[in-house]
Amino acid sequence: MRNKAVIEFGIIGLGRFGFALASTLAESGREVLVLDSNESKIRQIRSYTENAFVVGELTKEALEEAGIQNCDTVIVCIGEKVDVSVLTTLNVISMGVPRVIAKAFSPEQGLILEKIGAEVIYPEHDMAIRLANRLLSSRVMDYIALNDNIAISELKLTSKLDGQSVLQADLRKKFKLNIIALVHNNKTTTDITPELLLYENDVIVVVGNEEDIKKFEQYIFK
Repeated sequence: MRNKAVIEFGIIGLGRFGFALASTLAESGREVLVLDSNESKIRQIRSYTENAFVVGELTKEALEEAGIQNCDTVIVCIGEKVDVSVLTTLNVISMGVPRVIAKAFSPEQGLILEKIGAEVIYPEHDMAIRLANRLLSSRVMDYIALNDNIAISELKLTSKLDGQSVLQADLRKKFKLNIIALVHNNKTTTDITPELLLYENDVIVVVGNEEDIKKFEQYIFK
């Protein structure tokens, strides 16, 4: 058993989603442990992280031998094979990993994974929503739907708020939105003070109720 210091992320399954996730986290300097049954994929991911191991069958014993129990967060990226996905997720949860996230392809699969204690993600569904929202409004640069009708939206400002301060724009009072980041002249700040000025073509990132975000979009784009 590989009893190492705590590893930040564990990723089980190197499909397109798992590989992209593992490589992105590793390139960002995070410590990542990766497991897959395909030796070729493991060889490829080793250019990003040395902690990559071939695991033939994802039994509890095999997972423990690889050291998955040492991870803070484990993402199970095996959505296609429902039985393997559920059993692997259950095994990881039973090892006491603090946070377990599992990929699902259907609501039924997601419901089972939630019942056993995992956070569930639907990558294709979520990406479709983000693309649809970008297509519906040319000024919406990105859109991430969270839980309970809450979303994060990235928008390019029009002349409607040009020269106003955050206090004058008062998005919290008028639209129940919070500004969490601002990009001005390609420089990003998350220090959003009341005196901070907003200019046309600045990019702001807001968080709030989906309906309130739509009202704000309509206000600045009409």
